[in-house]
Amino acid sequence: MAAYQVLARKYRPLSFSDVIGQDHVTRTLINALGQGRIAHGYIFSGHRGIGKTTIARILASALNCRNIIGSTERPTPEPCNQCESCLEIRQGNAVDVIEIDAATNRGIDEIRELRDAARYRPSRDKYKIYILDEAHQITDAAFNALLKTLEEPPDHIVFMMATTQPEDIPQTIRSRCQHFSFHAVKLDDIVGQLRTIATAEHILADDTTLSLLAEAGDGSMRDALSIMDQAIASAPVVDGQPALAADQVRELMGTVSNVIYEQILEAVHANNSADVLTIIGRLLDAGNGAPQLARQFVRYLRNCVVAKITGFIPGADATGVTADLLQISAEERQRAARSATLFTEEELSRFLSIMLRTFDELGYRQEQRFHFELGLLKLVHVQRLVPIEELLSQLGAKPTNTPSTKPSSISAPREPVANSPFVTSSARATTTESPFASDASRKTPVASSLGNPGLASETWDRTSTTGSLALAPEPIAPAPSTRPQLVVPPVAVAEPIVIVADPIITEPSIVNPPAETLSSRPESVPSADIAEKPAVSSANTLDLTELQHTLSSALAAVKGQTSASEQIEDATLTLNDNTLEIQTTLSKTMLPVVINAEAERILKTTLRSTTFAHLTLKLIPGAPAVSGKPKSPRAAASGSAADLAQKHPIVQQAIQLFSAEISNIIDLREK
Repeated sequence: MAAYQVLARKYRPLSFSDVIGQDHVTRTLINALGQGRIAHGYIFSGHRGIGKTTIARILASALNCRNIIGSTERPTPEPCNQCESCLEIRQGNAVDVIEIDAATNRGIDEIRELRDAARYRPSRDKYKIYILDEAHQITDAAFNALLKTLEEPPDHIVFMMATTQPEDIPQTIRSRCQHFSFHAVKLDDIVGQLRTIATAEHILADDTTLSLLAEAGDGSMRDALSIMDQAIASAPVVDGQPALAADQVRELMGTVSNVIYEQILEAVHANNSADVLTIIGRLLDAGNGAPQLARQFVRYLRNCVVAKITGFIPGADATGVTADLLQISAEERQRAARSATLFTEEELSRFLSIMLRTFDELGYRQEQRFHFELGLLKLVHVQRLVPIEELLSQLGAKPTNTPSTKPSSISAPREPVANSPFVTSSARATTTESPFASDASRKTPVASSLGNPGLASETWDRTSTTGSLALAPEPIAPAPSTRPQLVVPPVAVAEPIVIVADPIITEPSIVNPPAETLSSRPESVPSADIAEKPAVSSANTLDLTELQHTLSSALAAVKGQTSASEQIEDATLTLNDNTLEIQTTLSKTMLPVVINAEAERILKTTLRSTTFAHLTLKLIPGAPAVSGKPKSPRAAASGSAADLAQKHPIVQQAIQLFSAEISNIIDLREK
C-alpha cells in the first residue's frame, strides 16, 4: 500500500499558472524567462504557506528545463514537467538544484562551503541553483561571506532566498537581489481551490464549511489544506465519501459559531448584563477556553468595525473596499453588518479596544474566566458613559441672548469664578459658564475691584462673544473683607513683617484704615507688561545715585527681573569718559544669567530716556560693592504690593516703633 500524501504536497503547483493568488510574481517571472532577463539573485518574502518555496522550485525547473521555449514540448516559458531535469527537481533529487535549510545551516562555515562549491560549473544542467529557505536565519557574518559572490557571481549561479522576515536580511544583500513580496491569498481564491480539491478527492462539503476552512487558513493556502486534511480524517463517511460539516470543523478547531457573538452584542445593546454572563458561562462550562473565545470575539468585533466604517449594510453585496477588508464568507459578512447597525463607530472602536486589552491580560492572569467576564461586562457599562465631547459641549453651553440682556459696550464688574471658595453654593448652581471660559477669565490679567475703592474694574465681558475688555466708568464702593487682618505684634522685638495680598482683595488688609489713605491710593494698578515707568528728572543735575535708582526701578517693574533689579541696586556706577560702568558683585559666569539680554535691553532703554543718553552701558563682573557704602532703600514699582505696603501708615509706624523691616512681601493677587 502506497504511503498517504497530504493534500498540501499532493496538490502542490507544478507550473506558474497553478499558483493561486500571486499573479504579480508569476507574471513578472514568466516575462523575464521569455526575454532571457535572468537575475543572479532572488528574494521571495511573505506570509507562511503562500507559495514562496513552490515558486522557487518552479523557477528552477523553468531555468533548467531541457526543452527550448517555443518548441512543441514547451510552447511557453512554463517548465515542461516532462524532461528528466523537471522530474528530478519535482522529486527533490536534482544534482544542480540544491535546497538548503538556512535555519540549521546558518553559520559562516556552511556559507563558505557553499561559496567554494559555487565556483564549479553545474554537472549537467544549465544553471547551478541554490534555494535558501528561511534565509533570515543566516548570521551576519555568513551573509558577509556571501556578499562578494552575490555581487559578482559566475554566469551559471542563481541564488533564491525564501523568508518570512525580509527586514532581517541585510540591506547589502537585498540591494543585490530582485525582491518579490508575496501577498496573503484571498478568501475567495482559497475557497475555490478547496472546492476543486474536494471534488477531486470525492469529499462532500458545502460552501459554508469550505469558507470556514478558508478563514482558519488566515491567508495561507497550506494552512487551509492542513486543516482540511484533519477535518477529512475526523469526518463521518456517507455513501463511501467523507462528509464535512461546519459544526464538526468548528469543534475540531476549538471555535464556536459567530452567532454566539452576535447574541452577545445584542445583549450588550440592550444593557442586559445577565444575558451576557449567561451566554459566556454556557460556552466556558462546555470546555471552551477563555483566550480562544476572546481571540475569536476580537476578530468578530474587527469585522463589525470594518462593516461600520465601509458603510456595509445587511442585505447588500460586498464589493470594492468592503470585499477586500472583509475576507470572510457572505453569511459572516451579513452577520457582522447586522451587529454593526446596533452601535456607532466610536462604540465599536471602544469595544474592540476593551477586548484587545482583555485578550492580552488573559495570557498572564490566574483566573482567566473572571477576567474574561469582567471584560464583557465593561462592554455593557461603557455604553452608559457620556462621551467627553458631549459633556464638554454641555458645560460650555451659553444661554441665548435676549434683547434685554444684549451686551453693551460697558461691561459690568466681573463676577467671582464659579469654582472659587468665596462663592456660595447658590451662585455655583446658577452659573452656566464653561469651566474653560472660567479658567480663561481667571487667567486674564485684570485688576479686581472687590474691596478696593478707587480702582477701575477691568473685567471680562461674559456676554460678549468676542471676549473684549471693558472698563467700568465709576469707582466701586469698598466691600467689607473677611480675610485675616494685619495685627502688629505687641512685643517690642524687631521682627520681619510679612504682608499678604489677598487673591480677591488687591491690597493688604488693614485695621481701620485712615481716611487720608483712601484718597491717596492710585486709580489703577498697572500690569507687569505695561508697568508705569518711574519718573526721571530732566534736570542736568541728575547724579549717579538717582540714575542707579532709576535703572533698578525700571527692572523691578518688569516681571521676572527682580534679581537683576537687586543686583543693579547693589552695584557701583562709575563714569569713564562716555561709558557708564556698572560694577556688579556677580561672577563672570553668573552675570549673563542674572542680568540677561532682556534686562540689558531694559537698562539701555531706560538710560536713553535720561540725560545720560549719550553714554554707553558696560556691565563689569566680579568686584564687590564698595565697603561701607550705605544702601539706599530699594524703591518698589508704583502700584505694586510692595509699594502699597511701604506707604501704608500702620506699616511705617510699626517700622519706627519696633525698628522692624519688611523682609518678604507675598503678592497673592491674580496676575
